[in-house]
Amino acid sequence: MGITGLGLVAAMPEEIAPLLRRVGKPRKEHRVGYNWYRFEVSGVPVTLIESGMGLRHAQAATRALIEDAAPQLLLNFGFTGAVRPGLEVADLVLAERVLFLAEDRVIEQPIPAPGLVQAVSASLASGTQRMVQGTVITAASITSKQALQARLPSELPHPVLDMESAAFMTEAARAGIPALVLRCISDAADEELGFSLDEFCDADLKIRLPRVLWTIARKPRIIPQLIRLADNTSRAGKSLATGVHGALETLVEVLKNG
Repeated sequence: MGITGLGLVAAMPEEIAPLLRRVGKPRKEHRVGYNWYRFEVSGVPVTLIESGMGLRHAQAATRALIEDAAPQLLLNFGFTGAVRPGLEVADLVLAERVLFLAEDRVIEQPIPAPGLVQAVSASLASGTQRMVQGTVITAASITSKQALQARLPSELPHPVLDMESAAFMTEAARAGIPALVLRCISDAADEELGFSLDEFCDADLKIRLPRVLWTIARKPRIIPQLIRLADNTSRAGKSLATGVHGALETLVEVLKNG
């Protein structure tokens, strides 16, 4: 059997665009409700799907990617928020565990492939960026980091918060495909936003400009925070792109070496 390639899932254009600038000119198409990007790394095909935010979107997009591209390895990447002090903006977090935060429980999810975690961790550790292995916690709904801290075991290494990774790992495990999660800090633990993301989003977790403007009109005090968040996102995007590209090069070597 030949190499069918790598599959990538990311939620937002801001997470994807810096990587695309690094890989050259990907082939883009819009199909079955998603933006798809196809390119190669060292001759190996890579298919990237833009899922949109949230569990439902991540689950459906990961399933669509698996059906379309039949990848041999999967990688989910994107921004994340640090839950506890110690991680700063632009730090990379490679998941060694993924947890799902339900209403009153923290549920273990399928684990990222240990051999791949080790290989990618060794590769990224040799670079100039700070990278740690940590725990990605996926929330079923938009959750404040402060509220989350009290619900987590104190021994969790480098916990960070997102809204997609649990669904991604579940679909990868269901298909029997080894998978990884790589996240980049866009807001540190002490950056508790003065607004909730759901104030910017519709019921489908899509950011809508009228809702953004209405929220700013009601809460003009958040403008400095939005400016700071935009700068943090830019820094995190560049760091994430470097980390993902490095991870892809390592995963390509894994595939080629069989």
